[in-house]
Amino acid sequence: MNRGIALGVGAYVIWGVLPIFWKALETVGPVEILAHRIVWSIVFLGVIIAVRGSWNQLRNLTWPVTGRLLLAGSLLTLNWLTYIWAVTNGHIVESSLGYFINPLLNVVLGVVILRERLDPVQWLAVGIAACGVGYMTVRVGSLPWIALVLATSFAIYALLKKQMRALGPIESLTVEVTLALAPALVFLTVLGASGEGAFWSGGGRVTVLLVFTGVATALPLLLFGAAAPRVKLSTIGLLQYIAPSLQFLIGVLLYDEIVGRDRMIGFILVWAALALYSGHSLARMRRGTPQPLAV
Repeated sequence: MNRGIALGVGAYVIWGVLPIFWKALETVGPVEILAHRIVWSIVFLGVIIAVRGSWNQLRNLTWPVTGRLLLAGSLLTLNWLTYIWAVTNGHIVESSLGYFINPLLNVVLGVVILRERLDPVQWLAVGIAACGVGYMTVRVGSLPWIALVLATSFAIYALLKKQMRALGPIESLTVEVTLALAPALVFLTVLGASGEGAFWSGGGRVTVLLVFTGVATALPLLLFGAAAPRVKLSTIGLLQYIAPSLQFLIGVLLYDEIVGRDRMIGFILVWAALALYSGHSLARMRRGTPQPLAV
């Protein structure tokens, strides 16, 4: 249990401080970063699968499973690109909002898609979060689209993964990323031929950071995969708020992003909703009441 918590904290802390890593690559275009992330993730994940000896899982893929993996990979690619663009363009705080909203959006998808039921307190939490997003939209004058794209793409991705158990998490991620390999390689080849690629021309520091995008992608997933079987679902539900909390603090304290009064009020409403939902969920789990999809 203690080892599982340590592994889980490690995973979420890495996810939480990743904005610093992506910010260090802000001189490189977001699409180029994404392409390198795809390529080097496949290399790193391939080494892990070779060590685990689980290549046999990839030999029996059916077309329906491959189709689901293609859809999941497309959503993951959209999530990655949006997040990289947000961080490198000074929107770390808004991107953190997406990952605060994500657990509650998972709950909504559980109700809509899986026909799960919420009690009044859970509905209240979802409603408060919706009010927070609505308040920011009206008062700030624009929809927090970065947060909504991040939350929606990852919530649907998580739903697909929940319904698909043909592969292990590392193996399925490898297939998802591999399905995006061809366009990534074409893009990098064209970029390199035009002399605009940053891999060598950007200097040794940029080149090393681009290679390590694979490690930055797979390492927290490995830690999380090792933690999940060892700890309670409620514990994972609480640990997951480490990442967006760190992202928020990094955006405000390290990169001087301005939150503003109206956006702060929206954040407070979302945080209140999460506190209400998490506290209620913990109480239900102690009573042995089944939980809906999410935290």
